[in-house]
Formats: sequence, structure tokens, C-alpha cells
Amino acid sequence: MLSDEIMTSQPFTISSVEAFCYRYPLSTPVVTSFGRMLNRPAVFVRVEDEDGHVGWGEVWANFPSTGAEHRARLVNEVLAPAICGRAFNAPAEIFDAVTQGTSVIALQSGEPGPFAQTIAGVDLAVWDLYARRRGTALWKLLGGNGNRIKVYASGINPTDSGQMAEAALSRGHRGLKLKIGFDPAADRANLASLRALVGGGMLAADVNQGWSIEHALELAPALSEFNLSWLEEPLRADRPWQEWQALRQRVDVPLAAGENIASHAGFAQVLGDDVLSVVQPDIAKWGGLTACAAIARDILTSGKTFCPHYLGGGIGLLASAHLLAGVGGNGLLEVDANDNPLRDRFCGPIANISDGAVTLNDDPGLGIEPDLASIQQYRTA
Repeated sequence: MLSDEIMTSQPFTISSVEAFCYRYPLSTPVVTSFGRMLNRPAVFVRVEDEDGHVGWGEVWANFPSTGAEHRARLVNEVLAPAICGRAFNAPAEIFDAVTQGTSVIALQSGEPGPFAQTIAGVDLAVWDLYARRRGTALWKLLGGNGNRIKVYASGINPTDSGQMAEAALSRGHRGLKLKIGFDPAADRANLASLRALVGGGMLAADVNQGWSIEHALELAPALSEFNLSWLEEPLRADRPWQEWQALRQRVDVPLAAGENIASHAGFAQVLGDDVLSVVQPDIAKWGGLTACAAIARDILTSGKTFCPHYLGGGIGLLASAHLLAGVGGNGLLEVDANDNPLRDRFCGPIANISDGAVTLNDDPGLGIEPDLASIQQYRTA
């Protein structure tokens, strides 16, 4: 349940909204079943009200590789003029206003995804501002009773996976997630290696929508020997639900998905069925905190595990941590294991992993003051 402070809010007027785009070049590309990432983008959003309070958010911008700058322009040229100068009582009012106000142009341009992502990033910034206005940590404002959450190392490539896993474990991780969906023999060898490294700790695998139902039915059952915590996106998110149901009937490994679900109806479908054991909304990709906080609580109510998906810069990662702490449950926060200063310099306490967990602070909002000057060399827009 949300804090009572939300129910006693005073109107506030947004005075400025600005997005900043950055790219960090990778020495080792991040490989998925559908492509390679040669750099890490980040679109950070700064929102300020007329009283001088500032909030920070982040827009999902990983694909296509050229899309980050476009999303920054959508924030600066479309969303900002629609918000600035208007008074609101709560973040949900801003979310609803810009969602409804851009619905036709999103349809006309054929870009519902980029609009949903930019709206989500602005929403995260407004929630940060909103919590700062009240002098309370965001995780507390969202109803949390504790500030320590479990994490796991994600983004482990199919090449040099053992080296990446060892490095993650040395940084304090106790759980790992490997990217699979490549050569089946190599996938199995990598899973065996990581299982040996992590011992009885958490191990998951992510296919990144890489299998057809035929391949999934052939390959997934044999993965039970690795005692996986979950098998993530073995099928495309838009495949008929009957295919997901058929796979669930054939495998013992828990199934996970959610980062590519972008509607209330989509989440209602997965929560009304026993196909998914782990549900993973991405607050920077769709819904922000306004939509996803309620969905996260519904996930827990349905008896499933809420594990926020995240792969980007530090501000969105930190917001995801606050949501997980705010709603509770036994889920884990996804922390990318690849090199990325756009993440590490802005994720606050998430950089300090101890025994597979992190502890959020009690500072207002997200609890950080981003120093964008420190990454000026990576700015592209």
C-alpha cells in the first residue's frame, strides 16, 4: 500500500523537463540471441518544479542502437512542452495526462514503444521529485518496510562466461543469469560451468526470445539438471499464449517474462494463469512507477515472484531497487555484470553489493544527486 503521504499531497507545478543522452563504448560487446550491443546508451531525465525540487528518471533506450537520441528528442520536444507550467497533485496525473495527450501522435507515427518509454522515464523523475518534496525515501513512499534487497548478476555473455561470473561473485553477487539461445551444446557447457561456480546459489538463463516453440519444447526440458531459478523469455513475447501454456506443461524449469509486456491487459493475462512463475516488468520501458507499482503488488498477490527487469544506466536501476524494496516480496534486482560507468556512477548504494544484497539509504527520493559533468565526454544529445 502506498504511504499516506501521497493522499495528503499539495499541488506542484512543473517548471522544466530535460533529457540528456549518453553512450559508453564497450570494449566487449554484449551478445544476445537477436543481436550485439556495441555501446551502452543512457537517456537521463531531469524534472524540476517551481519550488526548486528536482527529480531524476531514465528512459529505456537499448534498441535499436540508434534510438537513444530519438527518445531524448521526444522528451525535450514533445513531452516537456505538454508538462511544463501545469500544476499537478500527484505523479499519476502527469502520467495520465501525457499518455492520453500523446496517444494520437504515437499512433500516427507508429511509435507506441518510444512514447511509452519516454513517458516512463519522465514518470520516474516525477516520482523522485515527489518523494523529495516530502522529505522521504522513495522506497518508503511506495510502502516499504525494509531497505535491504537481494540482487543477481545479469548480462553474462556466452563467451568468457566463466570469467564474467567469477568477477561478479568477487563483487559480492551470489546469483547469476546467463544468456543462452546460441549453440545448444555451448549453452549447456556454460550452464554447467556457472552452476559449478555458484554452487547452490541462484542460477537463471535468458533466451531473449530466441526459440521457436519447436526448439523450446526440444531444448528446455533438458535444462532441469541445472536447477535453474527460471528460464527467461524462451519464446517471443508476442507468440500465442497457447504456445507458452504448451511449454509450461512440458518443462519443470520455472518460466519468466515481462520486460516486453506493455499493457495492463498483458499483465492481467499472465497473472491469471500459472504459466509464468517470475514476472519482470521494466519500469523504464513501460508504465514507470505509476503503472508498475500496482502491477508489482498484483504479481505478489497472485503468488508469483516480482523481479524487476533492468538493463541500462544507474538512475533507472536505482528506481527499480526502490520499487522492489517498496513492494517487498522475495524477488531479486537485476544488475548488469558488464562494464558501464553510466550505471556505476549513478546507482548509489547498488554499487555496494554484499552477500548478494544491497541496502538502500533513507535520503529523500532516490537518494542521489547525479553529477552529469562527470560523464560529459559520453554525451551525444
